[in-house]
Order: sequence, then C-alpha cells, then structure tokens
Amino acid sequence: MPELPDLQVFARNLNKLFKGKTLEKVEVPHSKKLNVSIEQLKDALEGAKLHDVRRVGKELHFAFNNKHVLGQHLMLHGEFRLFDGENKHKSTIIELHFKGEQGLAITDFQGAATPTLDPEEKDAPDALDVEKEYLMGKLAKTKKPVKTVLMDQKVLRGIGNAYADEILWDAKISPFSISNKLPEEVVSKLIKSIKEVLEDAEKQIIKSNPDLISGEVRDFLKVHLPRQKQTATGATIYQKELNARKTYYTDEQELFE
Repeated sequence: MPELPDLQVFARNLNKLFKGKTLEKVEVPHSKKLNVSIEQLKDALEGAKLHDVRRVGKELHFAFNNKHVLGQHLMLHGEFRLFDGENKHKSTIIELHFKGEQGLAITDFQGAATPTLDPEEKDAPDALDVEKEYLMGKLAKTKKPVKTVLMDQKVLRGIGNAYADEILWDAKISPFSISNKLPEEVVSKLIKSIKEVLEDAEKQIIKSNPDLISGEVRDFLKVHLPRQKQTATGATIYQKELNARKTYYTDEQELFE
C-alpha cells in the first residue's frame, strides 16, 4: 500500500500532468465503493477545472474550481494509470478524461480502491504536522503498542506499516513498547523521527523515480526489509507479527513497558 511519502510524490506529479485542465468526462466502471450515484458524480465534476491534487492522510484529493473534491484511497492494490484517448487498463474503478488526449484511470484488481465525492474532513492531524503535546496526550491514554498508535488513522493520518517500522527504528524505540510508558524525552525523539523519516523518504523517491504516480519505492528503507537479515549498522533484523502486520525491528530499539 502506498504510504505518505509515495502519495506526496504522486500528488506532485499528477499536478504536473493535470493541474489547470478541464475534466470533460468521468466514467465509473466499478461503482461499488462510490459514495454517491454515478450521475451525481458526473454532475459535480464534469466540466470543472482541476485546481490541484493534494495528499490528505492516506488519500489523494483532486480539488476542482467549483469547490467539489474527488477523494481517492488506493487501499492495498490501487494504482493510478495514464491513458491516451481510450482507457484500456483492466480492473478500472474510475477514469478521468481531461481535455486533450491524456486521461487518468484508477485501477484495482481487488476492487477495493475507494473514490469519494466531497470527503468529510478528519479531526486527526497529519503525520507531518503532529505536535508533541497532542501525541503525548494520545500515547498517555493507552496501553497499546506504540506502533499500533502510530498507524491508527483516527490518531495520526498518513503512517502505514512500513514507515511505522522505519520511524521507530530511527527513534530507537521498540514497536512493542507500551504507549503510556514512553517518557517525554522519548516522545520528543519520536516526533523528530516522524518528520525526518517521512521527508527524507519523499526526497529519496523523487531522486530515484521523479515521475512516479503509482507503486511503492522501498529499496532505501533501513529496517523494513523483508529480504535482508541485517541493517547497515550490522544489527540483526527481526520479524514478528503485530496486529496481523509484519513488524521489522532490531535490538537497537529500547523496549518501554
């Protein structure tokens, strides 16, 4: 599943391709996940000009000049696909035909990618904007593992499984640490790691895949590495399930319990 850094890059490149263009036609071959009727979607978006594409948590929001927004959550296997003229991509959920020949299809062979017209605003802060007092308050109220809290989109938006591992490794905090046992100075370190790891990852993706609009780039990660046994620092990488997710960590990370 694409996470925050991937989606940041997708938004950047989709803006390059489509910002300012008029959406002439919307087709929805697979409308099961759509929150409104196809007719309502067409009425809201067709003929509008794309103002910009922005990442909101784990979604991309296509904002139009008529104040309507098309939210798109790719879920596990959703992808953005370009097409010229006719869309021939299989497993298309929704296709956007912009003025000119080029269009954009969102595909998902599982049919889980979710388009939403005018998605509701969420209360939880974005991972890049989280403040220390807020996160300390959330952690202090629960005995859940800290990784579980980081991935809870109702607490903090944008962090998924891979980057939760990377952030906690960078902060040298065990993913199994009990949240309300983290000292204030450790939470400060965690906040620093959240921003630094996510921002650096975006730079790494742009450097190696400057035109990316789909997929995941993971070859620069430091601990969430399924095929590697050690980190670059020589520490053994362990793998264990946490809430049915594979978690990667090392003995360099302190356990708070």
